[in-house]
Amino acid sequence: MVSILFTQAKSIYNTLNVDCWDIERDARKWPGGNPVVAHPPCRAWGRLSQFAKPRPDEKELALYAVDMIRKHGGVLEHPYGSTLWNEVPLPMPGKKDIGGGYSICVNQSWWGHKAQKKTLLYIVGCTPDKLPPIPISFDAIEYVVRPARNGTGAKIITKKEREATPIRFAEWLIRVADKCIK
Repeated sequence: MVSILFTQAKSIYNTLNVDCWDIERDARKWPGGNPVVAHPPCRAWGRLSQFAKPRPDEKELALYAVDMIRKHGGVLEHPYGSTLWNEVPLPMPGKKDIGGGYSICVNQSWWGHKAQKKTLLYIVGCTPDKLPPIPISFDAIEYVVRPARNGTGAKIITKKEREATPIRFAEWLIRVADKCIK
């Protein structure tokens, strides 16, 4: 069984065969014992964190998620540019940490997201050669998460679309976590 930590209450994960921990269930009470996919809140860690209004305890949730992944194996998903990588520190792509964890950078558009949505994944317990195939795509992207400074004219996705995890990406993350052995 794979557990999903910090999922949204109405997440796509609720339609899959996984153990979901949303705000009501409180992922900090997760008992451990199996690999996880962790989606801790990112607004306190993102490139626009100076405009965010996170709850006082929100930043600590990502640190908790890293600890759980290091103890039980799994994968943490956070936006590219997240300051969490420097804070912990987590290894950047191409490097490993002392526990064998490593990071890769993917675009969620490869799994069907409307925007590119560049994403960092921190993985512990599954070596890179055991990862499921990554469906890299060079298709043109018409949508953006936020407008570019140079005004490219691309369409902007909604907040709901921005926060949603594509089902194929969720299934891929679950397959990664399922391969994680700690």
